[in-house]
Amino acid sequence: MTDQGALAMQSSSPPIEISFPLPKAPDTRIHLRLTIQATSLLLFLTTVMNGETSATASLGSFVYAIPDRFNPSQALSTPLYTYESSVEFATRLAKLLARKTKKPAYVGNSMSFASAGMGGTIEEEMEGFKKVVDIVMEEVRRVEGQNEI
Repeated sequence: MTDQGALAMQSSSPPIEISFPLPKAPDTRIHLRLTIQATSLLLFLTTVMNGETSATASLGSFVYAIPDRFNPSQALSTPLYTYESSVEFATRLAKLLARKTKKPAYVGNSMSFASAGMGGTIEEEMEGFKKVVDIVMEEVRRVEGQNEI
């Protein structure tokens, strides 16, 4: 087996599951599940209110984005499944992750900011977006650093 083949076989990390409160709504938590592979990222996001155990969430949106080889400051995306209230957030996140990691990104999003402290304002959504990006990029750097050793 070649070194490349061995690398490809061990290039997928186990899924990472993280939960954290929304910055301005500590009783609402974002749950994320991230799978980092050598060739792509797979991320699923949802929100849950504290004490909410049996409520079901919508499937949300599922978006695929790839880095643009001809224009590195942009990414190309296509929605694979859309749910009107979550497709814009999923698209922005998939494009940003594809651009930052230079890998294709699959993002599933069923988050809702309606139960956040101010009722889901753009500020709350942007704070949640930045927090998700920070955590995902930190995990990507950590996993890719381990694979280089």
